[in-house]
Amino acid sequence: MSSHTQSSIMPVHTANTGVQLLDVTAHSDGQRLDNFLLSRLKGLPKSHLYRLIRKGEIRVNKKRCKPDQRLNEADVVRVAPLRLAEQEALVAPSAGLVERLQDAILYEDEHLLVIDKPSGLAVHGGSGIKAGLIEALRSMAGIDAYRELVHRLDKETSGCLLVAKTGKSLKFIQNEMKAGHVEKKYLVLVHGQWQKQITRVDAPLLKHHPSDAESYSTIDETGKPSITLFELKKVWAEASLLEATLITGRTHQIRVHTQSAGHPVVGDTRYTHNKVGSLNEYRFLCLHSSSIKFTHPVTGSRKEFAASMPATMQSLIEKLTPASQS
Repeated sequence: MSSHTQSSIMPVHTANTGVQLLDVTAHSDGQRLDNFLLSRLKGLPKSHLYRLIRKGEIRVNKKRCKPDQRLNEADVVRVAPLRLAEQEALVAPSAGLVERLQDAILYEDEHLLVIDKPSGLAVHGGSGIKAGLIEALRSMAGIDAYRELVHRLDKETSGCLLVAKTGKSLKFIQNEMKAGHVEKKYLVLVHGQWQKQITRVDAPLLKHHPSDAESYSTIDETGKPSITLFELKKVWAEASLLEATLITGRTHQIRVHTQSAGHPVVGDTRYTHNKVGSLNEYRFLCLHSSSIKFTHPVTGSRKEFAASMPATMQSLIEKLTPASQS
């Protein structure tokens, strides 16, 4: 067995009381606590994980912690005994999903992979979803393999998604994201006719974690700084196609920023609060991660990958009324 494979195996010590002590190796140095635990407490719903952290039943080096805390090599994560009902057995991905994901890989080497995530597939399990994309990729790769999300996409968002195959790659690219060196562009179809002069939305976002529903964001002065750049690509009578560039990467950032400008994303049932036009009947989210550009964590070369617009979104665009006929 290679040293790389050995480093990906997570030492776990289980006391007689049922407490689990998870040692953080170099492979997980810099990883978020929630991602670290979701990959090791197989089948534990994300909502349960956050509740355990809030209650202090999960601690890092004997101290209370938060889901987004970054871990360091040699840290020890203590997990209180889990009830059997909390930790469910993982469901192996179906043959159809395996084939679908294999066909969706845009690039892969020993350090990372870029995948064109299908719309409707959650990136991870939780909130009633037993397994998502990352759990499927881990199952496909084998028990000793390392697979971690570099960033996330909403369940209904399609397109370019980066997955790290080593802890070193994960830490490098996430640091590049913090420094603003990773460029992510999205194609987004919004209700109404977007004004060309709206090229930037700078509005802080506050993330909410309801115990019985999906997380969501609102514009709030106490939230985190959030900036999206917009370029108008085309206007129709009832909709506009935008290219959005993320300067920050908050939960549902594009969806909230377009809604705040008066033009919610077509198919967005969460952030479309009022009737806005003739496209209300469409229920698929018209938001697509069209390209990603980053520096390779090992070779240092600049990489860029693109994913074609999904057929459902393209088909809708072809049915739109030209603006000249409005």
